[in-house]
Amino acid sequence: MEMHVVAFIAIGGTLLFEGLIWAIFPGPTRQMYIGMLDQLDNKSLHLGGLISVILGIVLIGFAVN
Repeated sequence: MEMHVVAFIAIGGTLLFEGLIWAIFPGPTRQMYIGMLDQLDNKSLHLGGLISVILGIVLIGFAVN
């Protein structure tokens, strides 16, 4: 199986399950996210975002090459 096919399956699966959670349980999901985000400071959120960006760049670079 080619790498782009695997990437599309992974992204599609993520969107599918994330969308299902929001579609079936919108209220509890919102409360869960609010509760989790209230516990984190901005520095932690920035660091998590930066790590996600770096991992995304590495994975895309790996898939392209």
